[in-house]
Amino acid sequence: MLNGVIGELLPAALAVALSPVPVVAVVSVLGGRGARTSGLAFACGWIAGLLAIGVAVELLVDSFSDPGEDDPGLIWWKVAIGILFLVLAAKQWTKRPESGEQPREPGWMATLDGAGPVRAVALGAMLSAANPKNLALTVTAGASIAEAGLDATGTALSLAVFAAVGSITVAGPVLFHLVAGERAARPLAGVKRFMADNDAVIKTVVLLLLGAMLLGDGLAGL
Repeated sequence: MLNGVIGELLPAALAVALSPVPVVAVVSVLGGRGARTSGLAFACGWIAGLLAIGVAVELLVDSFSDPGEDDPGLIWWKVAIGILFLVLAAKQWTKRPESGEQPREPGWMATLDGAGPVRAVALGAMLSAANPKNLALTVTAGASIAEAGLDATGTALSLAVFAAVGSITVAGPVLFHLVAGERAARPLAGVKRFMADNDAVIKTVVLLLLGAMLLGDGLAGL
């Protein structure tokens, strides 16, 4: 059963990981002063945000549902979120920059290269837990874990796998910078530029695929 639950969580975790904004943000933090400390703080904040939401939802759902049985609330949640993601995918596609047009970077992003550890950890937690897409995915993951009726070890492992996979694109650059030092600057800058330039396309594809998956899972459970 544990393998099945983890397999069910992987698409949502990968969708969390494939978020251009936190990748651009963490690379910006790594390009500033105190990069190692602030980079680690950002990654820790990101992971803590995912785990906090996942644990809270798992405990809440577990207290109001029968483990091992399909929860109608979760089924309708998947249908609603699936439809919402499909709508957001269409909206994101219409907002993509025209050919040759440079995407506009949020004003707060320009200040990240000077972020200290406290601000970095807060930004990491905010981008993981307060981002609407990530929040919806983490809530779905936590509810699915609770519905599976796993023991404490299985629940902890499932949440850990979800957080680990969802953090690959944030923790990866930090670890690369720790190992490679200044040599990491150029490739990380390339990753940042690619993610920023293709932000709309990446978001559209992720939302489209995930919306179709959640809607299909929800409809199959009705």
